[in-house]
Amino acid sequence: MTSGLQIQGVSYRYGAKEALSGLSFDVPAGQFCALLGPNGAGKSTLFSLLTRLFTSREGQIIVAGQDLARHPRAALARMGVVFQQPTLDLDLTVRRNLLYFAALHGISRREAERRAAEALERLGMAERAHEPLRNLNGGHRRRMEIARALIHRPDVLLLDEPTVGLDAASRRAITDHVHDLAAQGLAVLWATHLTDEVEDTDLLAILHQGRLLATGPCADLRGAEPLRDMFLRLTALPVAEISSGDAGGRQPPASAPTCAGGPAP
Repeated sequence: MTSGLQIQGVSYRYGAKEALSGLSFDVPAGQFCALLGPNGAGKSTLFSLLTRLFTSREGQIIVAGQDLARHPRAALARMGVVFQQPTLDLDLTVRRNLLYFAALHGISRREAERRAAEALERLGMAERAHEPLRNLNGGHRRRMEIARALIHRPDVLLLDEPTVGLDAASRRAITDHVHDLAAQGLAVLWATHLTDEVEDTDLLAILHQGRLLATGPCADLRGAEPLRDMFLRLTALPVAEISSGDAGGRQPPASAPTCAGGPAP
């Protein structure tokens, strides 16, 4: 069975307004792909299509080998999603939140207890299992959102602007955490408008006004040009809208992976 996420010729309209036009790119297993675009670029529309909140007759979406249109239940079962808005219950304990979402996926109580304990141990939060979620800070709550999205062990993880409202240190911790998850085999699609959340080792898809402007390995696309400057040049955005810092962090490998899709400009 094919792993990862394939988006092929996907378009969408709100009445006469074209929101997405012929999007095509792949996110292989074990790769972090940054969907980089300004507010209003179409990122949330694409995520609504990926999660079946919207449906489109144009194009095809394949999730871990499952056609989303033909086999929606099977495809959605292979997907974990972290939305912009919180989905956890602040009045339930940390542990109860994970058990609740495990039950929604039909996971047995014994297995759910085991997975929840493992997740909290990985996050270094085992000692906080019985605290109400509202006691956690913003960064820990977002980590819990990620743990919730992974409780059924999906192949693909979608994150829609997951660092909104977090301080710089928490944003860095979350991006590092998700990069580590990708290195363990997940296909990750991370939507953002902030260039400093993109690593040189990432796959990159730049979206603007519903169209892909460039897709491929970040280091290859930007060359010697800082990502921030390239993004500004391609989208003609004010500097304040695209970044709170420079792109960077990890160095590209000697042989960068490829991201299928349209050509770089």
